[in-house]
Parts: sequence; C-alpha cells; structure tokens
Amino acid sequence: MTLTQALEALLFSAQKPLSTRELRDALTGPSESDQLVPNEFVQVKEPEIAAVLEQLKMEYSQQMRGFMLLEKAEGWQLVSHPDCARWVRQLFPETKPPRLSPPALETLAIIAYRQPITRADIEAVRGVSVDGVLQNLMERGLVKISGRAELPGRPLLYETTLFFLEHFGLRNLDELPNAEELRSRVLPRARDEPAKGVYASAPGAETSAQD
Repeated sequence: MTLTQALEALLFSAQKPLSTRELRDALTGPSESDQLVPNEFVQVKEPEIAAVLEQLKMEYSQQMRGFMLLEKAEGWQLVSHPDCARWVRQLFPETKPPRLSPPALETLAIIAYRQPITRADIEAVRGVSVDGVLQNLMERGLVKISGRAELPGRPLLYETTLFFLEHFGLRNLDELPNAEELRSRVLPRARDEPAKGVYASAPGAETSAQD
C-alpha cells in the first residue's frame, strides 16, 4: 500500500473536504489492525501529504479523468469534472435551488471585495436598497454579520462565509478574479469611514429585513 493509494481511499470515502491535518490524523491514528499489521504511515507528515495531493491533482488533470481533486477553503475533495455535469445531474433529479439573481450577485461581489462592509455602503455603490438581497444571501449561507462598525449608530458589518469560498471553489479571498485591482478601486460611500482595522469584531444581532 502506497501513501497515494491511502490518500485516494480517504478522499473517495469522505463526504466533505479534508484538510492535510485531518488526512494525517486518519493515517497515523491507532486502530485495532495495528496490533496485527504495522501502520506504515504512522510517521507521515503534512508536507508529505500535501506534496502527494498536488501530484494527484496534476495527474488527474493531465489524464482527463471524469473527476478532479480540488483544494477548497476547508481542505481537499474529489469532485466530478464540470464537463460531466449534465450526466451527473441525472442522478439527482430533485429540485435545484434557484440561482442567484443579478442584484444578489452584484451585492455579493461588493461584499466579497470590500468586506467587512456596512449595508449603507453597499447601497451607496448599488444605488438601491439591499435589505431583501442581504437577507437572501444570509439565508443561503453566503454572507454573515461579522460585527459592528465604529461609526455613529454602530451599523452592522457584513462579510462572506466559509461556505462562500467552498461554493465558488476558492481557497481564500485572494483567488477572487482581479482581487487586487478591484479592492483598490474607489467606490461611493455612504459616509466617511475609518480604516478597516478599527472595526469591532464582536458579532451583533441581525436586523429584520423585507424580501
């Protein structure tokens, strides 16, 4: 048994992304069979696992397999290739969740590139109320309240979630398209605000919103 085979078995069996630490723990943890057969991976380290995963990712891509190995925010996961989606969907004919509307996508993009951000500043960019859109994004688990701004009235701050990264196949926010350019672009604001570093981190209660 090779490390590559063991990792493939773990990834194939998992129902969620696995981090290198979780993979290491699964490989090195004690089991009943260890008393009969020595565990050849008991000394394996995370860098070794990461190297094998990168190699597998490259091999699957080069071999044009029907699946891929992706590194997501929560770890590594085997997924079906996007080109096979129309056939995979035949196995899951249940109702699909509705797609995000253009206003929701626009609001989500503003939050993703400028987080943490207040509702008023989002509305200053979009020019319309976003109460209902924000509520929808939070219900979908894409956006969350991260705290309150050090401004009069202590308005709520919004940011994207870990599920946002997983949903869009990102490891972190730096992988957003044109991240550096769009983050530095000057956008309208509801009022002059202090630098992001002075925002409070304590979570606040969610306000009610109309759809």
